[in-house]
Amino acid sequence: MNQVKIGKFIAQCRKNKNMTQAELAEKLNITDRAISKWETEKGMPDSSIMLELCNELDITVNELLSGEEIEMDNYNKIAEENLLEFKKIDETKNKMLLQLEVIIGILVSIAFLGVVLLTNIFVENQTYISIICICSFIIFFIGISFTLKIETIAGYYECKKCHHKYIPKYNDVFWSIHFGRTRYLKCPKCNEKSWNKKVIK
Repeated sequence: MNQVKIGKFIAQCRKNKNMTQAELAEKLNITDRAISKWETEKGMPDSSIMLELCNELDITVNELLSGEEIEMDNYNKIAEENLLEFKKIDETKNKMLLQLEVIIGILVSIAFLGVVLLTNIFVENQTYISIICICSFIIFFIGISFTLKIETIAGYYECKKCHHKYIPKYNDVFWSIHFGRTRYLKCPKCNEKSWNKKVIK
């Protein structure tokens, strides 16, 4: 997806409609800075506003994402290309989220173990030791809960039996037995429990 091309196309379509950035922004209930950001290739319209933007500019979403007017002969082909581009962006985002999950998991685990170890070595008062260890465990629990949330929303789990790909509920992920990114889960399609593997695509 060519952000430069899209930005120039939005600017051209707006000018063709004899609208200023401020006028278009008012119609979309956003700031003119957002319009300027799109047109200077510093950002993309949010998906929640794309349809409304296209209606105001009298273009299709497919044309917006392509950054040009599309002949009907090529319309379906370009629509498929845009869809594939969106899927690639989504897969890249999911990979980055899963990497972030690993980093957070390692950091909170090291921090928890380090605090507990150092507290037992350097703190003599048993009450202080208990308070510090409880606080450390709470922080560790919050960090691990956050990593599980990331694992729930990034990518899919694939059922080993029927190969159905799905996104499980947070509670199912939280309470499931797992080895790495493989979890013992109940598939919502075949209702069978098996070792379901995390997949990105």
